[in-house]
Amino acid sequence: MAAAKKSPAGQKASKGQGAKGQPAGKQPSGTAGLTPQTFRVDTGLARIEPDPYSEGGWVFVLNGVQSSHIMDDPTVLEFEYMQWIAAAVEHHFTDHAERLNFLHLGGGACTLPRWSLAVYPESRSLVVEIDAALVTKMREILDLPRAPKLRLRAEDARTAIDSLTEDSRDVIIRDVFATDATGWNLTTLEFLGEVRRVLRPGGLYTANIGSRMDLTAAKEDIATTLAVFPHVCVIADPAMFKGRRAGNFVVVASDEPFEPDAQLNRVLLGSGVPAQAWGTGRVRAFCAGATVRRDADEPEPPAGTGPDGEGPALAGV
Repeated sequence: MAAAKKSPAGQKASKGQGAKGQPAGKQPSGTAGLTPQTFRVDTGLARIEPDPYSEGGWVFVLNGVQSSHIMDDPTVLEFEYMQWIAAAVEHHFTDHAERLNFLHLGGGACTLPRWSLAVYPESRSLVVEIDAALVTKMREILDLPRAPKLRLRAEDARTAIDSLTEDSRDVIIRDVFATDATGWNLTTLEFLGEVRRVLRPGGLYTANIGSRMDLTAAKEDIATTLAVFPHVCVIADPAMFKGRRAGNFVVVASDEPFEPDAQLNRVLLGSGVPAQAWGTGRVRAFCAGATVRRDADEPEPPAGTGPDGEGPALAGV
């Protein structure tokens, strides 16, 4: 499954210490009292089960696909693409005492929202998840921080971004899937225009792109990001850039320079799956000739999907 892959071993994405020496503060606990269970949500059948490969770890599975990984220490991230997103955010925002406003498009088991609150303890997070039953269940079984630290909203991600105030978020993380792909309306020029409108100057947009070996869809998603943001970085393992396997790209975009340096690349090479970060110039060459997506160009849904063109929603954060 391209949407989320587990690394061979958990990686502690942050040492809990900011660039200026601020302690990360008390980390929110999340796994105390968890038990194996299966339950219905609006988008299908879900279960929580122990991870046999990581001590104290739990896996959230939606419709048979691993969607999120949960550790009691929220700074330990098992899925490789989450490690890459965390590395990009910390590379851009080095002061862990800074009060950042995060927007998480896609909720799942709130792995990245818990990480953001642990690493940036003064931050605030809004999590948008289309599955209302899943939102209720995660509040019930996880010891999640309450508002205003962490707010959960049951809403469609595109509807949410269109409604938010201009210049109101420092970080926007897109990690939304219907089966193994992100919905068209979350990859278009119009959507990304709304993302840039909502981001504050110097803010950061990151997106998890699940890709097959045919890189057409991934390149279109990235090319559309390049059409809106002047600075775009892409993180993946080398085989992904060559189309040798299915997996994940992480796109990082800003209106201010974000160029990978030796420090970021050292962090990425030390992740569960060693990765490379390509700067804007290489990314433009990689996506040369790819179509920029627009709302009006959405293709007809494949046979077997519902009338709205969507299969079961999968959000892997």
